[in-house]
Order: sequence, then C-alpha cells, then structure tokens
Amino acid sequence: MTNLYGSIHPADSVYLSTRTHGAVFNLEYSPDGSVLTVACEQTEVLLFDPISSKHIKTLSEAHEDCVNNIRFLDNRLFATCSDDTTIALWDLRKLNTKVCTLHGHTSWVKNIEYDTNTRLLVTSGFDGNVIIWDTNRCTEDGCPHKKFFHTRFLMRMRLTPDCSKMLISTSSGYLLILHDLDLTKSLEVGSYPILRARRTTSSSALLLNIPFGAKVMAQWIKSLATKCDNPSSIPGFHTGDPTSTSSNLPTHATINNYRDLTTSSSSSGSRVSGSPCHHNDSNSTEKHMSRASQREGVSPRNSLEVLTPEVPGERDRGNCITSLQLHPKGWATLLRCSSNTDDQEWTCVYEFQEGAPVRPVSPRCSLRLTHYIEEANVGRGYIKELCFSPDGRMISSPHGYGIRLLGFDKQCSELVDCLPKEASPLRVIRSLYSHNDVVLTTKFSPTHCQIASGCLSGRVSLYQPKF
Repeated sequence: MTNLYGSIHPADSVYLSTRTHGAVFNLEYSPDGSVLTVACEQTEVLLFDPISSKHIKTLSEAHEDCVNNIRFLDNRLFATCSDDTTIALWDLRKLNTKVCTLHGHTSWVKNIEYDTNTRLLVTSGFDGNVIIWDTNRCTEDGCPHKKFFHTRFLMRMRLTPDCSKMLISTSSGYLLILHDLDLTKSLEVGSYPILRARRTTSSSALLLNIPFGAKVMAQWIKSLATKCDNPSSIPGFHTGDPTSTSSNLPTHATINNYRDLTTSSSSSGSRVSGSPCHHNDSNSTEKHMSRASQREGVSPRNSLEVLTPEVPGERDRGNCITSLQLHPKGWATLLRCSSNTDDQEWTCVYEFQEGAPVRPVSPRCSLRLTHYIEEANVGRGYIKELCFSPDGRMISSPHGYGIRLLGFDKQCSELVDCLPKEASPLRVIRSLYSHNDVVLTTKFSPTHCQIASGCLSGRVSLYQPKF
C-alpha cells in the first residue's frame, strides 16, 4: 500500500476554456467511479470522466449562488446544495433539467448526507437546521420534509456509514453526537418539553477545559430554549459533583429528549426546578422503560452527547471545527480544526469508544484522540475539505498549494492495527503539489487508485500511480 500510494503523481489537470466557474469547493465521485462532479463557486457544477479526464458537461446555472456540496444517492441520481438556500436533485441520464428543487432552509446549505436504507436525504446549513427529506415521495414540486434538529454555530453534519450516529461540528469548537439515531423521529427543538444536561468534572487528559466553553455552551442551551414550548422549565446544567466550581468548566454533557430521560437526580449537587409536561399512560410506560435502559447503561434513541474534542497544543483558546469526515468502516472521525486566536490548524483522528459509561449516572466520552498533524494554514478563512481513502488506511488532506497523503504508520496499516496508547503524529506518506493556488478540497476515487483535488482558482488536478 505504501509503495502504491508512494508512486502516485499528478496525472492531469482539468481546465475549462471559459474559466468562469470560480473556486472549487467540493469534489464527489459517483459510487462506481465513472463520473467526477465538481461544485463551483460561480453557480456551476462540472462533470468529468475521471479515467480519460474528459469534460462531460457543465451545469452552468445549477444554482443561483455558490454550490457547496454534492452527494450521490446512487450511480445516476445526485444532489447539490448551495448558498441560495436550496437543494437540487439531478439525474445523470437527463442533465438538461433538474429532477426537482427542495426548499426548506433559510440560509446557506453546506452539506448533504443520505441514508440508503430509508432513502432519506439529510441536509444542514448555516441556519442551524438539520432537515430530513423523504425521497421516496419525491415529485416535480419537491419532497416532503421536516426539521430534525437545530443548533447554533453549526458547521458540518455527517452520518456514520451504518447511520447509527449523526455528528455535528460547530464553529465554537463543540462536537455534537446523536447516538442510536432514528431519523424517522422528529427532534425539532419545539418538540422538547424540557431538556436536561449533566456535566461532570473529568479527570481525563482527553477532555480539556476551555475558558469560553461555559459561555458558549450556555448560549447553545439558550438557543434551544428560545423555541421550546416551555422555556422557563429548562434547567440548563446541574452539577453532578458538589465540589466543582466555575473555574472547572464543562467540556462534556449528555442531553436527551425528556421523554427518553430518567427524571431521578442525585441528592448531591444542584437540584433543578420546573415540572415536566403531562404525559399519557403510553408515554409513562415508554419513560419507565427508558429509565430501566438508563440504569442498565443503555442510551435511549437519539440521545445527544456534547463534547469538546482535544486538539494538540491547545492552551486556553478555542477552535472552529471546519471539516468533519467519517472513517468508511465507522471506526473513527476525522476533523480539521482551526484556531480562533492564531494561525494554527490541525488534522485530528478520533477513535469511537463504544459501550456504556463506567457509571450510568455520568456522561460517556465517545471519542479519543489517536492521531494528529499540524497543517499549513494557508488561505486562512477558507474551509479545507479532507477525506479518508475507501479502505480507511489513508487520509488526503489539503496542504497549501497541494495535498498530503497521511497514514497511521509508515506501512499504511489499518487504524485498529496500530492504535497508540497515547495520541501520535500522523505519518506523511507523500506530498503532491500541482496547483498555483490554495487547495480547498480533495477526494479519493471509490474504485480506482486515483485522487482529485480542487483549488481556489478553479483548477482540478488528478493524481494516480506512475510506474
């Protein structure tokens, strides 16, 4: 594997004669690897044959503003989203017109996910909304949709490969994880009659205390409260450790829908006031079962975990999680974190730690930092999208005017075969520089040993082995 990727070289660079498409924001291959799609700054979507590097078609007015993300639903259908607040569905067999346009977001739509089991499309945007679209009932007028979740500071949203979790990154440095995901159950903020968050004083070195963390978390809870039916009943945080003080700030919390959360509280620590809404007998039964599950250490459906991932070198400063990707086997998550106070930028890999918490009354921490590397923060302010290889052994990461291929060790081993006891640096397998501007996005082909990258000036480069 190391020899194969170590022999990779720039193969072709793709230009269009008009050069009116602007920066390349996102790249996406079709599942069979036969088509490479390019999301562009100037309303366009480009399609190429990645094998021959030939241009197939330009969707010159795909949207009315920047195209941010592309997601294939299968080998022929794909979706695009834009700063014009819409999502468009396309069919490769008929590209002269959209299948339909989806309206529901009120601000820039930044990314798209798809659950192949339920055929539900999931989108997120800077309006803070995560919206579910039922493509099973799609017509020319659009798809039925509902708001699934809302939070402030939302940057990126991803589903794990088995769709058992949803991860949401924020510009305030928090990572939200919805466990035991059920996309059919609406989690609109207004559906919460009451929210409760628990916090603990963690002695783990993997949970760092950030000075502004409490303030941002309070703002986040407040933003949820603004749309609840009974905002005055939201208690915010209550301390599980009576010795904790304001100098020991929260970095982790678990929040659940009240109907799925035990109402019992420990005699130690702060008690919260406010009475829950009344429930019928069936809901009481459901709540009773949930309490039993909590005692057994089993999380309810759609339980929400909020944590602050460790970032190397971080000392009393916040980070914006700009890029979020999932390991193809669901073992880990990949983050690109940019400092809010200086020019530091990091690529970090976090292993999912499954299982119930040691103590059912305390929140679990699902992520552990395993690998990291500092990046060249060239083009500060632009989001750089990185990715795993299809087998999960390598990472392609934008690095200045090129990309770096990173491995967990020099042999490009599987992550599970080289998990360190303490966080270790990622290994640079190869650096490739073929652009004359800042690289913003990169993508591995799902079927061929090929990598694509796109830059701020609109150039797309393809890389493949040269023997």
